[in-house]
Amino acid sequence: MMKNKVQLITYADRITGKDINALTDLLNGPLEGVFGGVHLLPFYNPIDGSDAGFDPIDHSAVDERIGTWQDIQTLGKEYDLMADLIVNHVSAQSFQFKDVLKNGKKSAYWDLFLTKEDVFPKGMSDAEQQAIYRPRPGSCFTPIACEDGETYEFWTTFTDNQIDINVKSSAGIAYLDNVLTKFSQNNVNIIRLDAAGYAIKKAGTNCFMLDQTFDYLDKLSAQANELGMETIAEIHSHYQTQVEVAKRVNMVYDFALPPLILHSLFTNNSDALVKWLGISPRNCLTVLDTHDGIGIIDAGPMGDKAGLLNAAQIDNLVETIHANSHDQSRQATGAAASNVDLYQVNCTYYNALGTSDFDYLLARAIQFFAPGVPQVYYGGLFACENDMELLATSNVGRDINRPYLDANIIDQSLTKPVVQGLLKLITIRNTRSAFNGEFNVAGSGNCCSLKWQQGEQAIELKVNFESREALIIEQNENEQITTSLSDLLS
Repeated sequence: MMKNKVQLITYADRITGKDINALTDLLNGPLEGVFGGVHLLPFYNPIDGSDAGFDPIDHSAVDERIGTWQDIQTLGKEYDLMADLIVNHVSAQSFQFKDVLKNGKKSAYWDLFLTKEDVFPKGMSDAEQQAIYRPRPGSCFTPIACEDGETYEFWTTFTDNQIDINVKSSAGIAYLDNVLTKFSQNNVNIIRLDAAGYAIKKAGTNCFMLDQTFDYLDKLSAQANELGMETIAEIHSHYQTQVEVAKRVNMVYDFALPPLILHSLFTNNSDALVKWLGISPRNCLTVLDTHDGIGIIDAGPMGDKAGLLNAAQIDNLVETIHANSHDQSRQATGAAASNVDLYQVNCTYYNALGTSDFDYLLARAIQFFAPGVPQVYYGGLFACENDMELLATSNVGRDINRPYLDANIIDQSLTKPVVQGLLKLITIRNTRSAFNGEFNVAGSGNCCSLKWQQGEQAIELKVNFESREALIIEQNENEQITTSLSDLLS
């Protein structure tokens, strides 16, 4: 089972400027005792594709520029280690797809990839195409000419460099089996099912989070469990979908939490946050920032389903992020950048809060007191600001929050009061036994309380958003200790 301690999300090379061994040294050196585990973002060949490793040419190989499977084993011996099983797609540069380009339907790998014809053998109507849910604008099909003289429409949910896998075919099953086995042999004990909501396509549906998708997640999760690994479903969708998915896998992400915390801080109102924490899945990972943008769809309405926030509140949330970041986020979001996301705002969480040290620490405190195991992204750990230089170089919106660090930057960042305060907060979350007990949330308007209790041990976060007063109250059988959140910054 995953430790109930704060985990790090990071790329091996972008946090250290080096490799997997350097990351292990960082965790055992300057960050010794801080994290119980690490989500190691794609380390596959190559780490620097069009989507920073989420478009693997070889999902079963470690990029030799940052290490080997032995290095992965070493890291996994000391820490909970999470890796991404990229369920939905593989790179167009993969040897399998190159063979398809050369041989067309005669390729031994033809059945690994999904075409429009596979799902719509009798053709697809305009209405059926319009019904398909896609995270980015435009068609989800890319016509590609093969050397057999034919042009085939391949399913490309994300980009034309990410060709969707036919997960129902024997080739698709064997491909993912091979990666799962490789993980289990190298001390990876947690699998993040990346983009799993898109894996199953069916004519006449929106091809996203279908009943068959739930069944598929059941089977994939059971398969990983048999190999000794837990599974985490990575799905951006309506909040009710997350509640349902949580029943089918070991854990889900609480992607509604980041926008709800921002909303509470922007409006000084905790109502939506309190409502969500009363019903949110308990078997979850919590985040504020990740390698992707700040999810918006998870808290908002979808179709005829009301959201935790209404459309006007979502609009205010997005515009406030843009204002707080001096429009830097606007330059990295939507049509302004090449990776057009319909459901995310690309910005560091620190910049989304206008670089307010107190508000940022308060957001982390709420995250740590919410149900679930907290994860902290490497950029968020060091309170990094938007990397506009990297964005200008790559024109990839999410690069605004995917900085390249090194030892000097880390050393300097560790002296910042906000980073020191965050490290103190992580220590509290990791060491208080009450966080293994029962959770209770209460409040309305500008105040809320998040409380944990196990036996005689209790710990509570009390927040007044209007006055910006936040207190951590610890109770044991002998004494009560009250710490003002602002004291952690001093």
